[in-house]
Amino acid sequence: MSSKRKKFSLMLASLMALTLLVSACGGKNASNNAAGDGKGEKPVELLWYTIGTPQKDTDKVMEEVSKYTKEKIGVTVKMKQIDFGDYTQKMQVMAASGEPMDIMFTCSWAFDYVQNARKGAFMELDDLLKTHGQDIVKTLDPAFLEGSKVDGHNYGIPANKELPAQEVWRFNKEFLDKYNLDMKNVRSLESLEPLLKTVKENEPNITPFAMDKTYMPVIPYDYVIEKLPMAVSMDTKDYKVVNVLESPELKAALKTMNKYYKAGYISAEAATTTSTDDLMKSGKWFLDRASTQPFADNLWSASYGYPVVSTPAGDPYIYNWSVMGSMQAISANSKYPEKAMEFLNLLNTDPVLRNMVDSGIEGVHYEKVGDNVMKNLDESKNYDMPTFSLGNIMITYLNEGDPANKWDEFKKFNDSGINAPLLGFNFDTSKVTTELAAVQNVKEEYWSALMTGTVDPDQYLPKAIEKFKAAGLDKIMAEAQRQIDEWRASTGK
Repeated sequence: MSSKRKKFSLMLASLMALTLLVSACGGKNASNNAAGDGKGEKPVELLWYTIGTPQKDTDKVMEEVSKYTKEKIGVTVKMKQIDFGDYTQKMQVMAASGEPMDIMFTCSWAFDYVQNARKGAFMELDDLLKTHGQDIVKTLDPAFLEGSKVDGHNYGIPANKELPAQEVWRFNKEFLDKYNLDMKNVRSLESLEPLLKTVKENEPNITPFAMDKTYMPVIPYDYVIEKLPMAVSMDTKDYKVVNVLESPELKAALKTMNKYYKAGYISAEAATTTSTDDLMKSGKWFLDRASTQPFADNLWSASYGYPVVSTPAGDPYIYNWSVMGSMQAISANSKYPEKAMEFLNLLNTDPVLRNMVDSGIEGVHYEKVGDNVMKNLDESKNYDMPTFSLGNIMITYLNEGDPANKWDEFKKFNDSGINAPLLGFNFDTSKVTTELAAVQNVKEEYWSALMTGTVDPDQYLPKAIEKFKAAGLDKIMAEAQRQIDEWRASTGK
């Protein structure tokens, strides 16, 4: 099994922090206190905090990285990894306390980029991009930098990766083949029923529809805050913010989910399941849903060790959260902002550095089997990094079996993306923080049970709607509507 492909974690569980207690420790603009460039001067050490399970060989790899970056730009690098589930909370505390750091991973779903930029945790990068990050600007699709601006400024460097988000139905191909099932006509949630029924009747030890507690049906809405029930319709003309719990699309989807739950297609523990990794490893599942990218089936199949195939469950949309799905920011406290930007510039444009950070040491963790093709070695188990979180993926080496045109297909996929209506709008929650906290508490009580079909929506949906309103959802929606109207007026939307 390819260790590298365990990295393929597309759209991990949305962990968006709604209120972040980050204090501004230092200015937002770049200072002029960077150490000298390159040879002959004492290198500076950059502290890089990033998301992911800490790896046994991280320090060993960073020693090799530092030899390279010391020669190139006069810096050494110390990487600190914090596991996915702990990242947001620990980074909030460290940023608020003024912990020394230079570069930090941020995104729409962990250590929230927009909120932390507004709180002053990150340095404004507009000038640094011009003076020390020119190659990043040349490399990135302009939509990444434009779509990740906060109040007109850039505070992070998006990873050059898939730009749109597209949901697909994934299938364990073994059972499609065994029962001669055709996924070509599958698209809607309702269209899954004949396939699920067949597997349920014939495979009592298989979970027909695998999901965890973060599951939510696909409906045609763009959320103001991801996975909170306020959104505008994808085909909106008036940009009216609505409560999706009252929308006919979600009501119908929840009825179908409850029907599937009662039929035994969905695990009885779905509403409390935190991960389906064990199912994926064992192969004891038939269907789930995931976010895709070009050749995703190859990556999933390599990671799990058996064939996985997929078909679209929705269209490829470019959302705020997909543009901001993986970013590196420079701390407002960084002593060496110019050097930090030089490092990010090199990381995103130099294949030698990018692949070292991604795959480890050549001859130890991987070997080259072609000009830009690699094969993992046994020691790769000690350095298994989340590729998407580390910068430009389009200069990483191909794996054996990857098509030669892989990155060309990524560019085509990015070009196919449809702009979601709220792309470029970032909700300022400062006036409704109390209500958001109360709404989040209601979500914890009702959301997973409803979305996974565990409870009857006819009984529980009215209760949830009432509780959300009592918590202040209408006030939050009104504030969001006011800001959206102002944003439209200023942008000509």
